Amino acid sequence: MKAFDVVSLGEPMYEFSQIPGEGSRYLQGFGGDTMNCAIAAARQGARVAYVTRLGDDEFGRQFLELWKREGVDASAVSVDAQAHTAVYFITHGPGGHVFSYLRKDSAASRMQPGDLPLELIASAKFFHVSGISQAISESACDCVFAAIAAARKGGAQVVYDCNLRPRLWPAARAAAVIRATIAQADYFLLSMEDAQALCAAQDPDAILDWCHGAGATIVALKLGADGVIASDSKRRARLPGIKVNCVDATGAGDCFAGALMARLAAGEEFWEALRYANAAAALTTTGYGAVNPLPRPEAVKALLAGGIAA
Repeated sequence: MKAFDVVSLGEPMYEFSQIPGEGSRYLQGFGGDTMNCAIAAARQGARVAYVTRLGDDEFGRQFLELWKREGVDASAVSVDAQAHTAVYFITHGPGGHVFSYLRKDSAASRMQPGDLPLELIASAKFFHVSGISQAISESACDCVFAAIAAARKGGAQVVYDCNLRPRLWPAARAAAVIRATIAQADYFLLSMEDAQALCAAQDPDAILDWCHGAGATIVALKLGADGVIASDSKRRARLPGIKVNCVDATGAGDCFAGALMARLAAGEEFWEALRYANAAAALTTTGYGAVNPLPRPEAVKALLAGGIAA
């Protein structure tokens, strides 16, 4: 019996999200891709633990309170008195979301492999990490590979979300690190933007072929409002997007990953879990911020049953 269904590693970020049309008004909240994913999985009933470093500041303390409320195990979270908890701002421009970060030398970027809770990581059914976790610093990147090794040794399945952010690291390094990580992942999740940067392909089948060629067993290509195309190496299929009243897509991909792992950990087969995750991600876009709109099971089931109006 595994102690946790999901263990996720990465950088949490305190969030200030601008309310569209209201100028300088911001909603205070929480974000960070792997952190959003951890809460999404916990809200779906999974047993979840999160691994990171926080600054010894008010933002860090609020994260600890958040995880306690959400039922996310934070026993492996360490506090760095010499660093700050990362912060980001979401504004809205002509091209959509604009993200501004205060994350240089954050506590999470100072994670070291020697500090990792390897036994906790190995105790998971699914270990989740992203390209952002690798991009924030060389030591954090080393932590990702050390954690993946521990997860695989312990029998956990590795879920790798590309989340390529070109502003965070040089393109050549990003491509090399991501390719090396795909080869160690059981599930590889990516967006069309990620795919176009990594393999310069536009055709979904060509993208899926490239991902399998890089070593991924199961691939989910996220298409935003258009749904998802996936391949389990034997079958390929597209699930269309679900129409909802979308106001903010922040965290939708993270919710997708968290819901997918929660359903897989509960024993659901991949394609049914994928359908569920697709619906959960759609619901996340109906509210503002990364965490507050993350849905509960009853809302996802209602949407799948047609009980929520588009």
